[in-house]
Amino acid sequence: MSTLNRKRLSREDAAALQTDLDAVRDSVMNTLGEKDVAHIRRMIRRARGSAIAGRAMIGLGFDPVTFVVGVAALAHAKIVENMEIGHNVMHGQYDWTNDPALNSQRYEWDNVCDAGMWRHFHNYEHHTYTNILGKDRDFGYTILRMSDEQKWHPFFLFQPVWNAILALAFEWGVGGHDIGAERLLDGKMSWKEFKERSRPFHKKIRKQLFKDYVLFPLLTFWNAPRVLLANLLANLIRNLWSYAIIFCGHFPEGTQVFSEADSDNETRGDWYYRQLCGSANIEGSRAFHVLSGHLSHQIEHHLFPDMPAHRYAEIAPQVQAICAKYGIAYNTASFARQYGTVLGKVFRHALPSRRTTPVLAET
Repeated sequence: MSTLNRKRLSREDAAALQTDLDAVRDSVMNTLGEKDVAHIRRMIRRARGSAIAGRAMIGLGFDPVTFVVGVAALAHAKIVENMEIGHNVMHGQYDWTNDPALNSQRYEWDNVCDAGMWRHFHNYEHHTYTNILGKDRDFGYTILRMSDEQKWHPFFLFQPVWNAILALAFEWGVGGHDIGAERLLDGKMSWKEFKERSRPFHKKIRKQLFKDYVLFPLLTFWNAPRVLLANLLANLIRNLWSYAIIFCGHFPEGTQVFSEADSDNETRGDWYYRQLCGSANIEGSRAFHVLSGHLSHQIEHHLFPDMPAHRYAEIAPQVQAICAKYGIAYNTASFARQYGTVLGKVFRHALPSRRTTPVLAET
């Protein structure tokens, strides 16, 4: 069955949807204050404390217990820093505080992806053109076919393998995403342009590799192999977790894709509608939501990317009620169900499909 959404809301419903969702947004954005600042600063202390504890156990310990607990603490620190702090700060969720440490244009996070490159392809491309085939390069990350409307190629026969590699090396896939290497392979980019676009990524790679695999091991030279392995495992755990959360928010069964024509003359209400149809939530506890960077509320995040993410749980019932009002599916389920359907799509769309709708051209 096609996932392409050709339905458009009536002009009256699109305008009313915009009014309803704008009111939800205003109810939060007009009440930002100390509790929001306290939350993000508490998360920063949590990440730093966990990193210090983890590195101390890894670097100073010799037994398996301190190694395992240390790796878990360091992985926890990296997850909180990347998901709840870095991702949300770089979305501008705390620019209103005028705190330089929380400025979206100055923050640099703890992974190989350069913050400036991420802000371009994620904040601009993905959040503007969400699920528009040929415009949103986050849809399948250019190496996965996740919809019948994507043109099939024999390359996709191996996409379960590509998916596994992307999961293990997720920070590297995200880090190199803005370079647009596929354009080089297609002859649409020169080597000179490719090298120029790669410079920030290469600079960040050198910085991260030196920190995790040279500096910290050398600081405890008697324990250098243990520290190096621990850093590698912590980064691997963070990669797998980030990949799983992000894929569960974007690719489960029921999320819809759009053509460029679907966004012609798009109003704010139409854009809201596209975000609702192209996103999915993951159900879980408060602790789970924090570790996901509140991207377990991907629907609310796509609607309001510059809203402090810890407020998404507060507005989720209102958004769900608005969806019911306009007959729009509110895609929410457990982690197991959402990820299970993601894997189902990875395997199903690796094969050519019988299409009931025209294939969309990809640029």
